Amino acid sequence: MSEPVTKEAGPPPNEITEEKTTEEAPRKREYKEFEGEKHEATHAKVDMNTIELKAEDLYDKEKVDLERVELGDVFKLLQSSEEGLTSEQATERLGIFGPNKLESEEQNAFLQFLSFMWNPLSWVMEAAALVAIALSNGEGRAPDWPDFVGIVLLLLVNSAIGFYEERNAGNAVKALMDSLAPKARVKRDGNWQEIESSELVPGDMVAFKIGDIVPADCRLTEAINVSIDQAALTGESLPQSKKTADQCFSGSTCKQGEAEGMVISTGPNTFFGRAASLVGADDDSTGHLQMILAQIGSFCLVVIGIFVLLEICVLYGRFHYSYRRGLDNILVLLIGGIPIAMPTVLSVTLAVGAQQLAKYKAIVTRITAIEELAGVTILCSDKTGTLTTNKLTIDKSLVRTYGPFSAEDVILLSAYASRTENQDAIDGCVVGTLDDPKKARAGIKLLDFKPFDPTTKRTEITYREEASGKLKRVTKGMTGRIIELCTRNKTHEIEDQLERDVEEYANRGLRTLAVAYEEVEGDNPEADGNGFELIGLLTIFDPPRSDTKETIDNALALGVKVKMVTGDQLAIAKETGRRLGLGDHMYPAKVLKEGPPPGGKHMTLEEMILDADGFAGVFPEHKYEIVKTLQGLGHLCAMTGDGANDAPALSKANVGIAVEGATDAARGAADIVLTEPGLSTIVHAIRQSRIIFQRMRNYSIYACAVTIRIVVCFAILAFAYEFEFPPFMVLIIALLNDGTIMTLSVDRVLPSNTPDSWDLAEIFAYAIAYGLYLTVSTIVLLIVILKTNFFEDKFGVRLDTAYGAPKDPNDFQIHMIIYLQVAIISQALIFVTRSHGFFFMEMPSYALLGAFCVAQLISSIIAAYANWTFTKIRAISGGWIGIVWVWNIIWFLPLDGVKFAMKATIIKYLRQRHEQKVAQQVKAQGVPMTRTTSRVGSIHESMYGNRVNFIKRAARSVGFGGKKVSMSQNELKRFASIQAAHTGQTLARHASRPQ
Repeated sequence: MSEPVTKEAGPPPNEITEEKTTEEAPRKREYKEFEGEKHEATHAKVDMNTIELKAEDLYDKEKVDLERVELGDVFKLLQSSEEGLTSEQATERLGIFGPNKLESEEQNAFLQFLSFMWNPLSWVMEAAALVAIALSNGEGRAPDWPDFVGIVLLLLVNSAIGFYEERNAGNAVKALMDSLAPKARVKRDGNWQEIESSELVPGDMVAFKIGDIVPADCRLTEAINVSIDQAALTGESLPQSKKTADQCFSGSTCKQGEAEGMVISTGPNTFFGRAASLVGADDDSTGHLQMILAQIGSFCLVVIGIFVLLEICVLYGRFHYSYRRGLDNILVLLIGGIPIAMPTVLSVTLAVGAQQLAKYKAIVTRITAIEELAGVTILCSDKTGTLTTNKLTIDKSLVRTYGPFSAEDVILLSAYASRTENQDAIDGCVVGTLDDPKKARAGIKLLDFKPFDPTTKRTEITYREEASGKLKRVTKGMTGRIIELCTRNKTHEIEDQLERDVEEYANRGLRTLAVAYEEVEGDNPEADGNGFELIGLLTIFDPPRSDTKETIDNALALGVKVKMVTGDQLAIAKETGRRLGLGDHMYPAKVLKEGPPPGGKHMTLEEMILDADGFAGVFPEHKYEIVKTLQGLGHLCAMTGDGANDAPALSKANVGIAVEGATDAARGAADIVLTEPGLSTIVHAIRQSRIIFQRMRNYSIYACAVTIRIVVCFAILAFAYEFEFPPFMVLIIALLNDGTIMTLSVDRVLPSNTPDSWDLAEIFAYAIAYGLYLTVSTIVLLIVILKTNFFEDKFGVRLDTAYGAPKDPNDFQIHMIIYLQVAIISQALIFVTRSHGFFFMEMPSYALLGAFCVAQLISSIIAAYANWTFTKIRAISGGWIGIVWVWNIIWFLPLDGVKFAMKATIIKYLRQRHEQKVAQQVKAQGVPMTRTTSRVGSIHESMYGNRVNFIKRAARSVGFGGKKVSMSQNELKRFASIQAAHTGQTLARHASRPQ
């Protein structure tokens, strides 16, 4: 602290009186302290002499609003008193309202496993299995057991991986339920007792003190210096002082004092419970990856369906195939054309990606969220505890001084006037501003300390300065109260300046503390001093995390816009936005209901939400609707948060991210949980998700191309040469391909600098080009073998057919040659689809390269040694194997030329057309809108989800699962007024005492 300053004694009291009598009475100054909204108590606009109210009256908020009505009216509506309920009344009400806990739906594990086999791709494979085992009987031949076993194996592997991943995901509603206070102190039969919080009912009298969790929504009937931390529920950064008749929320924490209150709502009807009802409200909705799978699956199914119909018409109609012979050809198309392993490959890719994200301290609870994170265009972030530290701090740069003390001295003196133990939030932040908290008592001897009193609104310390031996006194507190105490060096100029400073800070959402100082003559610590003098003004705020600004800048560089969505006050939100560079173009939550103001620049609410930098004063349903609106505008939306109030929006968002230190409720609802402080992990997660996205896109092009390649190739061969390729060998090709492609999950790729999106037109265009090119390579090879003796003459190879004799297209060795050619070049295609330039310029991972080599070694060994008459193949010589390899290399090299030609022509055209369409849409509507999915489309996409409606209904019908919490979103109102009114209505029908 600076050198001690000698102070002049103030004028004697009688002189002050004389001066005041000769002057005009000064105006009473009002200091505009920052504070939230306040509401005056009202009366229920109904006749309170009767309890039997009509339902329409109780649901009419204009008549009954238990959040704001007089406390006496609340007692009458809920038929209770300060003596609480009797045990009989409590038992009756427990039967009416249910327990004070949240119910969750348990899903049967077996039905959940079966649900992974319920999608169109799986249906086709299941149909193929039925064809192989049931419809293949006849003509003296046994069922096709090898194909049946192989198909079932593929289905089981796919389902097992998906089932394992989903069973590891958390249950958000269960996490919310576990967050409820387990015990409660309640007044029953006139006596205070401790019971399970789940046994509380509306009308109960409860008591809680510092450190307790509020067990249910209640109105306070007695409050002694009560401060409630409800940041996890409403997002307000500061603990809220509560007085008699105020409302407290279930799940909030008592930080100071003790209180008694009457329960007005319990369980799912509480503010906390309403948040839980929004979590998972759309659990039947279609995920983004399911939508993509649906469209890719539709593409493959349409291609297969067309050629299956053509084969039926041609093979049975023109060639008059027998029943069993035609089925084998159709099985080739079904088994080879369906990318049955696509969900499995993508699941493994995402699962490996989740493990990689864990290295960056990000735990993934829903693996499909990784794909959606790659395409996120808007990040909606909660403020308290997410962008900020949720820890009150004195802003040293904004300390104002009004006397000879420096800013550091003012902070030190205010720390003197603070508790060092059992601190409240304000004392804690003041002492925490010091470099060393021990300085708050260093160099002084405490003589007297007056803690914060809600009546005086200040603290005060009297101490002896050890260096000088003088007695001194410091007080800090509410500005208006402190300036009233000051008598020394108090001028109009200082008062005017203080008034301006307080108003400036209030407009910026900063709370203020005034600090005053006086010296005491003599050794009596209770003696009057020489008069308090105003020495400084402190500003209190919740500071941004140290890395938040950099994280936001990095997100913007990646093409992700950040919006603040907070339950705190508008002024605080704007100040935080300015400090972080987010901007202060923010709106209060009421605009979400009322719409944009007339004459503003926004014509619609959607435009306002899209353009805003953030929203303040929001509640769970507001956050939920903001996310929902942004999704409706075609954006993939991520939401970060840390409290139970964020859980509904975290659940609704495409990607919900719970930051470090989040509540169990937020972690349960989130898709990604961060385990270290700050948001920098999100930037790593976005980059990593885009790497994973590129891997999935590469595989999707490959899978669609192989579908075209198999279906078109073998259909044309059947039409031209009555070629009958064995279905079992197609199954071998599929198994080897899928095993190799699994290594794509660790392949080397570069992330994009803009949000990724699935441009399926591009994917299908590439797939058709590659598939047709590879089809030509196989057809030309077969023609050369059948129509010429080129290979026999040049390389001295032979088939079982005599040299010069007509060759049978269905010769078992020709089947083997075609198998090897298709297996090698089809799998080699992945090296082209995974690269943006020449395939040899982008080094694949060693895992992918090694898997390819192993798979082709197996294929070559099969070609050399497999004499499997049951599947119509016979081993070929090493010469033929070498010929096939050379043939494939020759045809493989021009594939990059096909890719570049596509980019320069068709892909360029598709991108230009898309850009023109978006530009026209923006010009016409101002906001790019997405087409509303038809009901049929929604049903089709939902079939690719892991949980489907009919499975759930079946589970409930046979007794699996519990009761699900379901609440109408339109009914959800601010705090709990409607819930409490519903309580009164139910009691009116089930009176618990004589009328």
